[in-house]
Amino acid sequence: MAGHSHWAGIKHKKGRADKERSKIFSKLSREITVAAKLGDKNPDMNPRLRTAIQAAKQANMPKDNIARSINKSEMSDEKNYENLRYEGFGPFNVALIIETLTDNKNRSASSIRTILQKKGGRLGESGSTAHLFYNCGVIHIDKKKCSEEQIFEIATNSGAKDCFNLDNYHEVISEKEDFYKVKNELEKKLDNFKYFGVEWRPLNYLNLNKEQSEKIVEIIEALEELDDVQNVYVNVNLGNTQL
Repeated sequence: MAGHSHWAGIKHKKGRADKERSKIFSKLSREITVAAKLGDKNPDMNPRLRTAIQAAKQANMPKDNIARSINKSEMSDEKNYENLRYEGFGPFNVALIIETLTDNKNRSASSIRTILQKKGGRLGESGSTAHLFYNCGVIHIDKKKCSEEQIFEIATNSGAKDCFNLDNYHEVISEKEDFYKVKNELEKKLDNFKYFGVEWRPLNYLNLNKEQSEKIVEIIEALEELDDVQNVYVNVNLGNTQL
């Protein structure tokens, strides 16, 4: 598990029903609208928007939905969303980082607090768990696309921080601030990444038993059901937990 976040892109890995697919599209649409509102409407000139559109395409979001999401950014009555990070603890002293994109931080905090309290956790102060993680850019490239030597050379030349050779893919790690630059350089040589995004990676992983791990999975899934929640990160090795 070293160097690999089990929850990276989890929304795209699980087979979802229509209702769940709709929720995924809603979250992706919100990110596209906000990215377009905060920057250029042209994805070539707006790295955050380009990345959001690529993520939507990976999730098989229709082109019309993507176009509507961009157009919504021009509406004067469109809600003002902001990225907010919540930190907390689950049972077994598991640390959580919860990223939201919300137009109502009181609603977000209340909903997150309720879920954590019901499941044996608690919402923490800002900074209470962030020191247990590091924020970084992550890109996964299918091993069929290039050799270990090739990806190492490309990653090094692009300014990446680390490169790992994992089971089915190469993993390139960058500093958070360099993510778009590194991604752009890799795109010049490679296409169709398996996954990409900015994540919170644990500095150290906790190892729990099966029953404990399943309780943490329940918390993660309950949090991801909230419309405001975009990503959930935990410092637990969940590699053998059934999803």
